[in-house]
Amino acid sequence: MSRVGKRPITIPTGVTANVEGQTVKVKGPKGQLQFVVHDDVAVKFDKGEITVDPRFETKRSRSLYGTSRASIANLVEGVTKGFEKKLEITGVGYRAAVQGKNLQLSLGYSHDVNYPIPEGIAITTPKPTEILVVGTDIQRVGQVAAEIRDYRPPEPYKGKGVKYADEFIFRKEGKKK
Repeated sequence: MSRVGKRPITIPTGVTANVEGQTVKVKGPKGQLQFVVHDDVAVKFDKGEITVDPRFETKRSRSLYGTSRASIANLVEGVTKGFEKKLEITGVGYRAAVQGKNLQLSLGYSHDVNYPIPEGIAITTPKPTEILVVGTDIQRVGQVAAEIRDYRPPEPYKGKGVKYADEFIFRKEGKKK
């Protein structure tokens, strides 16, 4: 059994939650999110808490209910605090700038890369070598950060490229004569 799934999700003040069938809707100060729970998982909302239980004693339903509980907890945290991913750019001449609804990246190619900023995501560049991706949905924030990183992932010899702020790049030694 999942240890994560057993814990109930408490709804903080200022946040309204609603369970309709298999759809969980959460509304808070930062926005509104919803999540459709798998049919093998039962969701109940009672006395300011959401509880998740497996409907059947199958391996699939037992593994899904812990994941469903974590996803619903991320909805509640997203509408109250929000999520952010920080990216760092390393390399001579590598930089980023927000221009209108696009993120313009200079990553050593013969052209600049223009990344359209999706709806519900805010991207800022505090420094030309830092990118901050902020949003309410943890999945979309992580996906946008991964797409930006994929334009030039860090290489192991000089460490040039776009990396997460907390990522460690294993460095290799170059050729010897």
